[in-house]
Amino acid sequence: MKPERYFVIDFDCTFTQVESPEELAAIALKGNPQKEAILKKTKEITDAAMEGKISIADAIARRLELIRPEKKHVELLAQDLKKKITPSIARNKKFFKKYARNIYIVSSGFKEFIVPVVKSFGIPADHVFGNTYLFDKSGAMIGFDRQNPLAQANGKAKLVKQLGLKGEVYVIGDGYTDYEIKKEGFADKFFAFTENVTRQAAVKNADYVARSFDEFLYLNGLPRAESYPKTRIHVLLLENIHADAVAEFKREGYTVETVTRSLDEDELIEKIKDVAVLGIRSKTEVTKKVLEHAPKLQAVGAFCIGTNQIDIDECLKRGVVVFNAPYSNTRSVVELAIAEIIMLMRGAFDKSMKLHQGIWDKSSKGCFEIRGKTLGIVGYGNIGTQLSVVAESLGMQVCFHDIVPKLAMGNAHKCPKNQNLIGERELKLMKEGAALINLSRGFIVDLAALARYIRSGKLRGAAIDVFPKEPKSNDEKFLSDLQGLPNVILTPHIGGSTEEAQKNIGEFVSSKLTSFINTGDSFLSVNFPGIQLPELKHAHRFVHVHRNMPGVLAAINGILAKRKINILGQYLKTNDTIGYVITDVGTKYEAGVIEELRAAEHTLRFRVLY
Repeated sequence: MKPERYFVIDFDCTFTQVESPEELAAIALKGNPQKEAILKKTKEITDAAMEGKISIADAIARRLELIRPEKKHVELLAQDLKKKITPSIARNKKFFKKYARNIYIVSSGFKEFIVPVVKSFGIPADHVFGNTYLFDKSGAMIGFDRQNPLAQANGKAKLVKQLGLKGEVYVIGDGYTDYEIKKEGFADKFFAFTENVTRQAAVKNADYVARSFDEFLYLNGLPRAESYPKTRIHVLLLENIHADAVAEFKREGYTVETVTRSLDEDELIEKIKDVAVLGIRSKTEVTKKVLEHAPKLQAVGAFCIGTNQIDIDECLKRGVVVFNAPYSNTRSVVELAIAEIIMLMRGAFDKSMKLHQGIWDKSSKGCFEIRGKTLGIVGYGNIGTQLSVVAESLGMQVCFHDIVPKLAMGNAHKCPKNQNLIGERELKLMKEGAALINLSRGFIVDLAALARYIRSGKLRGAAIDVFPKEPKSNDEKFLSDLQGLPNVILTPHIGGSTEEAQKNIGEFVSSKLTSFINTGDSFLSVNFPGIQLPELKHAHRFVHVHRNMPGVLAAINGILAKRKINILGQYLKTNDTIGYVITDVGTKYEAGVIEELRAAEHTLRFRVLY
């Protein structure tokens, strides 16, 4: 028979998101001109006590002397703290109510405001231990009970010793005083709680670091509100992805690591071992070799339009979903293309450079309007079609080529099929005095050949935004055959680099990634069968990725039927490589069904969501 388990939980910055002395100070000092200075000093005292640098009694006395609160302020504090319960604590209220008789709140804070806050969680008042205020008849605070063990050195350890708990005792808290319970031998395990604050004195002495209460419950196999702690989902974001995307992942509770530059294959292999979600832009390559070293990878987000830098087929074979942002930077690229068309036809870039050198070159020779000129577009996707419409509205004639049949926009007409790569042959066929713009992919154009045709005068100029080899960071030197040539505009892959575009991309891709991780929704993915799922309510969701082989769905449903598990909803889509089936079931089932489903033939990935 397993021993009884008891849970000793700290209050400030564990049960609640804040330190109560600071909150009390903010209430009691309202209107006080010295408020900010006192708040700063109060925090310094709290931090020193939590790190074990000063005694609890000393900390309490010094803070009360600074704050000088009254009874009415304590009552207001209790109401305020009810709104600031730690999110992972709040969503696991069922756990607290189920295990209430095994839970003890032990705090250096004051019982007067702790009891009202924890009452709704089913924790009885006689399981709450804190310091106690002393008030006079008028409600003014005159001190605190110094005989209380929690006002003394090693107070929490002394208190837990007095409780005489017979069984396993787990302590959860953010400070050194919580660790002292384990240090003195009155607890079996100490969990440093870091959802609200990270204190090194607690972390370095912890048996485990619990980044949320979900994680604490998960580590100990206890019932919880979420199937898997989001804090254990590691997100790696490379290449300076927009801050809004970073903020979205952090709001979800994921553990986020950011790198401002791209990583080469070996660097990425080193970092990706524990990564569940990878976010990249255009420079980082996700190769088969990288994927072989990414056992936990569930999703890749390309925070850009293209996905040629990702081995899509290998991701699919491994059950890794890929999302991109096919529409989010369209307008930004189109505007740059239009600007470059005008600049090239006017020779404005070279004239600007001459002015910087003190040369006045006012001349209309070789300068033309774009109205009436012909624009050829290779690739008639989201950007090409919008560029077509904008260019035509400026009076240009448009023709286009695409390897996929496309409906023309406006009066644009399709050209005959030709080669994808623009090299010697294609450049030779171009009209005398034409200009070339490349805002697509660096490998599309033979830059050495382009340089020769510009030097010869056959082409009037070029605007190039993408290159076969691009620097990994702003610190690396850039070299190109096109440097120094007349009427050549070189930009450092900034077609989509506007604040608006990067914000839109960040919001779109991060939302698709979080939706997939949280609900299994694969709608608008690059490689997965697209399933748009309803909200999960009062059910558990089985997410199953498998090789697209006959009989897999029957096998899944056979397992469920054998165990008499009722299906509340089921969604299946396949492509040539994989099948993606989502099954919503009731919350009551034997744990063994999970391993049986995971072991089903042809399974690539299986997870449970609730």
